[in-house]
Amino acid sequence: MLDLQPTLIGKRITLRPLVARDFQELSAAASDPLVWAQHPDPGRGTPEGFAPFFDDALKSKTCLVAIDAARPSVIGWSRYSNYVPSERISIGYTFLARSHWGGPVNAEMKRLMLRHAFTDVQQVQFMVAEHNLRSRRAVEKLGAELTGAEEAPRWGQIHVIYRLTPQLWARAAVPGYGPEAVP
Repeated sequence: MLDLQPTLIGKRITLRPLVARDFQELSAAASDPLVWAQHPDPGRGTPEGFAPFFDDALKSKTCLVAIDAARPSVIGWSRYSNYVPSERISIGYTFLARSHWGGPVNAEMKRLMLRHAFTDVQQVQFMVAEHNLRSRRAVEKLGAELTGAEEAPRWGQIHVIYRLTPQLWARAAVPGYGPEAVP
């Protein structure tokens, strides 16, 4: 069985289990409207919208908080879900403070989570809102392949489904996104 809330340590970030006291820092990181500009539920950037999103993440017992290693501060999170032991798991619900966009942090977060997941599963899935081009591109850089779409929209938007296997990840075409870059 895979530990769904491990502590994973990288060069730039540490991922650790979400706890209730993380609410204020995460709410501040999520309050930038640009964080949610391509997301089908932009209300998550408001205090009213973030609180239930946070509560759901806390109840999931699968959410990992990203801590900036250079200046210990909470900068976002990502979650595991839909775990089928020895078979597959999903990674998603990811968000990062805009101060950490465009650099290596999201790639490192995914590498740490993938490395951990692939100790037990053969496939990782990513469900991404169809129009969230920034997130889709990040998943594609990992080597994930588009395999379909969910039938019913969520938050008014269809989500596309990507899959990633250890073999696809090993062939990742973008330097820094494959397994060789894991600290």
